[in-house]
Amino acid sequence: MVKDLWDLFIAFTRASNLGFGGGPAVVPLIQAEAVDKYKWMNNEEYADALAISNALPGPIATKMAAYVGYRVAGWPGAFSALLGTIGPMVLVVVLLGNLIMTYSQSPALQAMLQAVRPVVVVLIAHTAYEMGRKSFPDLSTWLIALVTVGIIVLTSLHPAFIIVASMLLGYAVWGKKRSK
Repeated sequence: MVKDLWDLFIAFTRASNLGFGGGPAVVPLIQAEAVDKYKWMNNEEYADALAISNALPGPIATKMAAYVGYRVAGWPGAFSALLGTIGPMVLVVVLLGNLIMTYSQSPALQAMLQAVRPVVVVLIAHTAYEMGRKSFPDLSTWLIALVTVGIIVLTSLHPAFIIVASMLLGYAVWGKKRSK
């Protein structure tokens, strides 16, 4: 149990502290830890956790940390993963806040951030590809995806409503078949 708590802390410290670019940038890093390195879940389970987490309010990193941590080691696991996600950055901001503010506009830092943005986009695209390979097993899932793209492009509907609607559709179409 103590090893699991330590692994959760380290995994989420790594993922959250290397996630340049905000929430979406941390998604592939959490996947690398939870799915690839520690095998706490598989890609399908990760995709489900990500979909549910996106439907809830708040930062994606903390929601995923709490979910994975709870799944691995209950409430102590959720706390350990959350601490790994926010603890180190809180310390950095408190201890180095003045230094960060002083150099936030430096050309060197701006150049480094400009170089890391394309890497973040590629990491997110890779995660989407890996999740997508198993998320589109048949024509009906492709149709749901196309309708979703249309709704996103043509309306300003919040993604949470689309996720909840798709969950209800999934239950209506496939849930009754599986419960028999």
